[in-house]
Amino acid sequence: MSNPDIIQMSERDSQVLRIRAQQNQDQQNQDQQSQDQQSQDPDSGDEEAALNAPRSREHKPPAVKREFLRESCAVVLLLGFLSLMWVLVLISVQQLIISSRSTGHFNATRARMHLDGITSVGTRTMGSPEIEITVNYLRDQIEQIRSESKAGSHSITVDVQRPSGTLRIDGFISYYDRLTNIAVRLEPKTGAQHFMLANCHFDTVPDSPGASDDAVSCSVMLEVLRSLANLSTPLKHGVIFLFNGAEESMLLGSHGFITQHPWARQVRAFVNLEAAGVGGKELVFQTGPENPWLVQAYVRAAVHPFASVVGQEVFQSGFIPSDTDFRIYRDFGNIPGIDIAFIENGYIYHTKYDTPERIHIDSIQRAGDNILSVLKHLVMSDELADSSEHRHGNMVFFDLLGLTMVGYPARAGTIINCVFAVATVIYLGWKCMLSSAVGCRCTRGLARVCIAAGCRYARDLVCAVCVVLLSWVMALLTVLFVALLVTLMGRSMFWYTHFYAAVSLYGSAAAGMILLIHTLAKSLYYRCVRSVSRVDLAELFFDVSLLLWCCLLLFLTARGLCSAYVPLMMVVFPLGSKLLLRMLIRTRGASLLYTALYLVGLALPYVHIMFLIWAVFEMFTPIQGRNGNKGIRPDFFMGSMVTMATVILSSYFHITRSFHALDGSLQSSDSGFWINSLDYTGMQHITPHIPEINDSIHTHCQDFFCDFPVFFLIMENWYLPAPEASPDAPLDFQLVSRQDTERGTVNMTFEVKGPSHMSLLVRPGAGASLMARALGDGMLHYGYSGECFIDYSHGLDASVWTFWFEIQPSPAEGLISLAVSAHYFSGSGRRSEQLEAFLKRFPAWVFPSSWISTYHVYRY
Repeated sequence: MSNPDIIQMSERDSQVLRIRAQQNQDQQNQDQQSQDQQSQDPDSGDEEAALNAPRSREHKPPAVKREFLRESCAVVLLLGFLSLMWVLVLISVQQLIISSRSTGHFNATRARMHLDGITSVGTRTMGSPEIEITVNYLRDQIEQIRSESKAGSHSITVDVQRPSGTLRIDGFISYYDRLTNIAVRLEPKTGAQHFMLANCHFDTVPDSPGASDDAVSCSVMLEVLRSLANLSTPLKHGVIFLFNGAEESMLLGSHGFITQHPWARQVRAFVNLEAAGVGGKELVFQTGPENPWLVQAYVRAAVHPFASVVGQEVFQSGFIPSDTDFRIYRDFGNIPGIDIAFIENGYIYHTKYDTPERIHIDSIQRAGDNILSVLKHLVMSDELADSSEHRHGNMVFFDLLGLTMVGYPARAGTIINCVFAVATVIYLGWKCMLSSAVGCRCTRGLARVCIAAGCRYARDLVCAVCVVLLSWVMALLTVLFVALLVTLMGRSMFWYTHFYAAVSLYGSAAAGMILLIHTLAKSLYYRCVRSVSRVDLAELFFDVSLLLWCCLLLFLTARGLCSAYVPLMMVVFPLGSKLLLRMLIRTRGASLLYTALYLVGLALPYVHIMFLIWAVFEMFTPIQGRNGNKGIRPDFFMGSMVTMATVILSSYFHITRSFHALDGSLQSSDSGFWINSLDYTGMQHITPHIPEINDSIHTHCQDFFCDFPVFFLIMENWYLPAPEASPDAPLDFQLVSRQDTERGTVNMTFEVKGPSHMSLLVRPGAGASLMARALGDGMLHYGYSGECFIDYSHGLDASVWTFWFEIQPSPAEGLISLAVSAHYFSGSGRRSEQLEAFLKRFPAWVFPSSWISTYHVYRY
């Protein structure tokens, strides 16, 4: 017995088969016509077939002559576009100020005179006489400003703070004694209850004049103080200008102020001025935590904006091995702020080349204009008085080539991101439906045909995604292989002084592999198996790029990262340009006009991404020359960064060591040059000039921090024996008292007198443990049973450092061992004849930062 439904279905199936056979015949005829036309114009045949769909089923459209851009012309146009975007970025970087925007209220010439005055004394390490000379200079300048503005509507109060205390951060303990800060309080004569804090530091690392880090910031602050003090209109709130004298010593100056100064309780927010380079533009690279009103103030008030939330999230991720006073104010003061730093030319950061003449006066002018405008805006705002009401939330912010700032709340950003992600999904779904509707009537009888066509598009899209991802992976592996070869050949960091050499080598390797994978896929699969035309491929890979950027957009949004605005731009602008130019490509084809207009639509996101790429390389390339870590291969890092960019765009010591036995007698001693390499390549380029420095004196850690005077931890070092150096003021270490307590423990009190920077490494004897300790700040600390490392810094007129330990003894011999390192950063004791002679043997292109250190080990 027959089933009517089966008969009807069979008839429909037959109908479908006849229609599909007819369509195949029509397609073959069209392919033959396309081949004939391609023989006359080889660049237009494939595109013609793709651009004719979808066509009307009822009326055939009139014939329109379409133009198609040759591949060679397209490549030239694309390279020209990328080159133009890069030129715009470089012009923007070099354009420090826009003269028409400067208010004229900030005097950069006078600030330059302050910079020369501060740096004229040379290196200014904490506890050195040069620090006090600088303090006197700053006080004289502040007193002049107070005299000039005495008849005005503001009052100025100056306080020289000399705090002592203990800072614990990242497992390190730092005790400081009588360091020097200068705090200046500017407020209306009627008084103020709420204050902004502006912070800079005038101390330096050894052997550097510190013009950019951070004398120029202090110079700018002096002139900002002068400008605000002479305003005719009284400020609504006050400003505290902190010139701190101990930032380079574990951020101690800011800690001493925010935890001990009575004015600190009135601070509601801060602006920290720093440097990670020399000159150029100052970048807002960190804000918050939360408190979006601070970013809004910068967006509204900055005269020459230069800021990016991408920099903030990269820095706060810990990827950059650095910290600023921002962390101290945030963690110990619980106040929000803005962190601003110069980032250009980091190659000479913390070296003798950080001199005033390397800082262009336009850099000073733009920094002064910005700081003055932002501070003035903040102290006149209502948010400062009640910042708790505006505490929550984050901001998405970035500048566009320094011309303008864009900022909006992160919540709004999340909504915008989701809207455009959904729009992308709808667009791709529409493309899938469009593919299924081409050439058929969507009746019930042809449902299978329509679905099959839609599935083919989805399959092609997935295959194209796999091709793109494979090309990225292969490009990265190729570049890493090239980087390994460069390293094995002994040519690591050949690009350090020639950035474009890295781009040329690693960029060409990455681009070449990407092109190879795409060419193979096009020739072996899309042409031979799928018979897909070039324009169809272009459409398909456009959809792939859109899909991948959309996935990145959703991922960053889900993680709550404000940097999601970058993939948002790479979704909105290409998609918008494509839709706006849809009618043009239908009527004119992929012509020169269409391509040019499409690239114009991509200009904004591409120029911004290229600017971010410039900032990344400007920041990280110099860091690779001073990380001193053999675990990170600079060429691998640089190659990876270049690959990522390609994908997106389609120190030295002279030391004396002494070891003392349990009875206090000198057990052993030696002297030599302890060489710490901050360069990844180690001593391989130094050995030809100084043959004694070779692998035979390469040190290997055995015990007690390698028994060397650690100032900062460097894994690669060499120890070359040399005659003993005797500082003018040698270390004086004494056991003052030893008492047995009723609890069976032993209290031991010590005194140390030495240079401004010392460290103490404490290790209990076998089986013994530390029960308590006091470092001189009057605070007891418990629970440190094992060894501990304590950093100690003091001002010029500090007293003897007295500290004690309570020890739980053990039957074994020995209670405790103490290793005391003394670093002579200033005065006549920082050099010796032997050290000077040794330094002269280094080639001129080496910057050796050197001083005398002593290392004493005492066992009790």
